[in-house]
Amino acid sequence: MNQYNFSMQIFSTKSSATHLNHIVMNYFTHAMIHYALLLFIIFRLCTCLDTISIKTNPIRDTDNTVLVSSGKTFALGFFGKPNYRYVGIWYHTIPGQTVVWVANRDNPITDSSGFLSIDTTNGNLVLYHNSNINQTDDVVWSANASSSACSPASDCVAQLLDSGNLVLLHNINKQVIWQSFDHPTNTMLPNMKLGIDRRTGLKRFLTSWKSEDDPGIGNYSYSIDPSGSPHLILYKGQIRWWRSGPWNGMMWNGVPASATDFNASFVNDNNEISQMWDVLDSSIFSRIVVNESGMVQLFIWYEGAERRWNELWSAPTDRCDKYGHCSAFGLCDTSTPTQFECTCLPGYEPRSPTEWYMRDANHGCVRKPGSLICRKGEGFVKLANVKVPDTSRVEVISSGLSLKACEKECLRNCNCTAYARANISEKGSGCILWHGNLIDTRKLTAGDGQDLYVRVNEHDLSKYTKKSKRLLATILIVSVVSVLFSIIFFAYWFLKRKRKGQHNFFLNDNITSGESSEERNLAKSKRHLDLPFFDLRTLITATDNFSVINKLGQGGFGSVYKGQLVSGQEIAVKRLSKYSGQGMQEFKNEVTVIAKLQHRNLVGLLGCCIHKDEKMLIYEYLPNKSLDYFIFDARTGSNLDWTKRFEIVIGIARGILYLHQDSRLKIIHRDLKASNVLLDSTMNPKISDFGMARMFNDDQIQARTKRVVGTYGYMSPEYAMQGLYSTKSDVFSFGVLLLEIITGRKNTDYINGSPFPNLIGHMWELWKEGRVLDIVDPTLCQPFSAQDEVSKCIHIGLLCVQEGATDRPTMSEVISMLTNDTTLPPPNTPAFIFQQQTSHDANSSTSRSGEAVSLNSVTITILEAR
Repeated sequence: MNQYNFSMQIFSTKSSATHLNHIVMNYFTHAMIHYALLLFIIFRLCTCLDTISIKTNPIRDTDNTVLVSSGKTFALGFFGKPNYRYVGIWYHTIPGQTVVWVANRDNPITDSSGFLSIDTTNGNLVLYHNSNINQTDDVVWSANASSSACSPASDCVAQLLDSGNLVLLHNINKQVIWQSFDHPTNTMLPNMKLGIDRRTGLKRFLTSWKSEDDPGIGNYSYSIDPSGSPHLILYKGQIRWWRSGPWNGMMWNGVPASATDFNASFVNDNNEISQMWDVLDSSIFSRIVVNESGMVQLFIWYEGAERRWNELWSAPTDRCDKYGHCSAFGLCDTSTPTQFECTCLPGYEPRSPTEWYMRDANHGCVRKPGSLICRKGEGFVKLANVKVPDTSRVEVISSGLSLKACEKECLRNCNCTAYARANISEKGSGCILWHGNLIDTRKLTAGDGQDLYVRVNEHDLSKYTKKSKRLLATILIVSVVSVLFSIIFFAYWFLKRKRKGQHNFFLNDNITSGESSEERNLAKSKRHLDLPFFDLRTLITATDNFSVINKLGQGGFGSVYKGQLVSGQEIAVKRLSKYSGQGMQEFKNEVTVIAKLQHRNLVGLLGCCIHKDEKMLIYEYLPNKSLDYFIFDARTGSNLDWTKRFEIVIGIARGILYLHQDSRLKIIHRDLKASNVLLDSTMNPKISDFGMARMFNDDQIQARTKRVVGTYGYMSPEYAMQGLYSTKSDVFSFGVLLLEIITGRKNTDYINGSPFPNLIGHMWELWKEGRVLDIVDPTLCQPFSAQDEVSKCIHIGLLCVQEGATDRPTMSEVISMLTNDTTLPPPNTPAFIFQQQTSHDANSSTSRSGEAVSLNSVTITILEAR
């Protein structure tokens, strides 16, 4: 409405004063609406700016304002809990809040009064906290740039770049005065340098967060060690935790090639020593993270149908990754799971054969007695595809020596124990010479390692030479025989196929025409699962027709049999009963889930078989049965001392964390229990039985089911009563399992003299009385030196079995609590605490399906308990 119309309306109207007031108010109402819309548009424009200057408003926590980079890739603002506020940078377009940098990581603001701005006196980037005392502002964090760099202060601005780098720069000459890339926290981004600026002394390295929601400096750091031949190293405090091999001209030795396919580069000159990488495809985000559990992880994000972070590589992941696991002159190799992973390098033997026999390599290896290796006809044995030993104290000759010249150079010095090429990308590129101990050497897969030449005496040299000749002859004979056998086999196969007219031999040989449509669909989906189908005849032969002698165990699902393939590989065949509670849906679910999971603490699925009514899963064979065989039997329980039990607890926790957070899928297991944790030859735990598992989306917190399945004693209360399950359901089951490992008792067992009919209730009573160590498994031979660690584990177990799901920790928090010395919160009342109402026989059976139990005076019914 314009002014003229407004005036005419006033003077021409014959309405009452009330009507006139209504018109005036209507006009001003419309004006205020337009003004508010204008302010909103201006505010929205301000929140999308990528720059802070003296002329712009600061970034305030109370306003929820953020800086957004020009390409909308990254955002900067406040985050955290109400009483712990931080300024950080995160991905703007990715769901959730993946934080990659934090300013005030060890100095959080305890309210919402923080604001980030340019200092008007010296142009510095400063984070303030209003102290509310005489309205003064306290400095919480500052970029600490040179005060002379910005003169006047109005010439400096802070800008968030699309690379995720926050820079303070001179707005006139565009000189970068300070940048966040020079001060990383726990994350390395593309085009960010890791290393040392030799001109300024600036060191760029990563440090873990304290916990999942506390970005303070944690226990782990990741950096380049510049000494000797530079390499990457992960520290736990001051202890070497994991290391890569040196840069070999193409990649870091010991790091899989797949983890370095990102245009990686390495610089080592008078100015700097650094590494960085770039991603050529802008649709792929990538980051390297040092997490609070002590792992270096490489993640990539695809903007396609699968919108999630995918772990491409991580370390350490197995025993051989632990620095110096096999000690001096030891070689670590996990390729044969049934054997001890440590062997001695050629020419060496265990320092303590007894300890070595007990799988203890702490004292390493020594050169064999009487070995003469100083100009006595000695030579070198080649070890192919290894992570070369620690290069911190090596001699690097980069003057263009050939490999033969490197050998001569090492032979000249009697203290030279080994050599390798310094650069594998070109010939005559120098060499690395080791003097003294060779430590942290491990066997790798082809393409990830390089050749190491170990010095041996004349006798050992001749022995290895003869062995090499015999091996070459054996390979030649086997190759010829294999070719002939293949020709005969395919000729037989072709004739058989031609006679029977079968066009789909592979599937028809496994699944007959009598199968259901679901079975046919599963068979057709095998090409998407990368999972082999086994012929029924193969499994009959491997298990001696499912002989009773080969039977490993039996459950509600059916039986498990040990078998051996023609190749010699041992397998475990899970043969589902026709009347099993695990039907086609559960079978299909288990195949789909496990086929996509790869982790050292998850059982490996080798394949499956469907033949008419037969449904079978073929797993890796684990010789030490399941965890319940050891912890619930006094005779076998003595084989697990506390150190081994604690390793098993950590392994189970890492396996669950992988399911919840680090795998390509987000998995809720729903049936974690002692009998579903299998143990390999080195007692490494592997979680099994994924028939009840469910997949979640990244943003999904919980789900509900009308069909409650699981095992009585391990199910969380919200799942048992309401059918609600989430990652916290698995945390509850882990807590029960942790308490069982410590006590050697089942949760469902009645304990004589206790007013509670289960382990949780009895443990809670002892906790309140300060007597939790009274119930520790007697086979651990108390008193023992790890009482504090055991008490902490009991504390963590009680935190996991709290009645409220939100009160329970996440699995990443559990691992952090288990592996770090942190103050633990007091646990709330656990779930399923109910007193015994009638006398119980200690040997009475546990609750059956459909039996009612009481939870804090509320009656529930387990619908389908196993």
